[in-house]
Amino acid sequence: MIKKILIVFVVAFVVIQFFRPQKNIAAGEQVNHISKLYNVPDNVKTILAKACADCHSNNTNYPWYNNIQPVAWWLNKHVIDGKRHFNIDEFASYRIAKQYKKMKECVDELKEGEMPLTSYTIIHRDAVLTDTEKQTFINWCTSIRDSIKAKYPADSLVMPKRK
Repeated sequence: MIKKILIVFVVAFVVIQFFRPQKNIAAGEQVNHISKLYNVPDNVKTILAKACADCHSNNTNYPWYNNIQPVAWWLNKHVIDGKRHFNIDEFASYRIAKQYKKMKECVDELKEGEMPLTSYTIIHRDAVLTDTEKQTFINWCTSIRDSIKAKYPADSLVMPKRK
């Protein structure tokens, strides 16, 4: 009986290897990248690349274990969810109220220790941000919010309520 269960498990494991999610790799120039609207200093680019871009951009640097199912499905879910919340490659296409809100959310997530995800930093030790890097990123997000606030009327910075 145990042998049959083991055989079924192995066969199922082999079969699921043929069902892979589409990879998050964009071709060409990122015309809506955040840097098209706002200055992104080199130190912030470094932070974005090492701690944010894999889940919050259109280009994920996939680790070797992404070739094993069901791990790839799990990673794909994280990438889709990350891009849904904030995508540095699509930021310029966001309405101004959404840009304003997303910068606040970035600050809040970082201050609360919610980002980068622990499940990400366990494997990607270089993605653990120092206090200095956190403050640099917070200051940058705050400066973007301040520039938006100075440029646009207050009522344009409020997200419409969903019905």
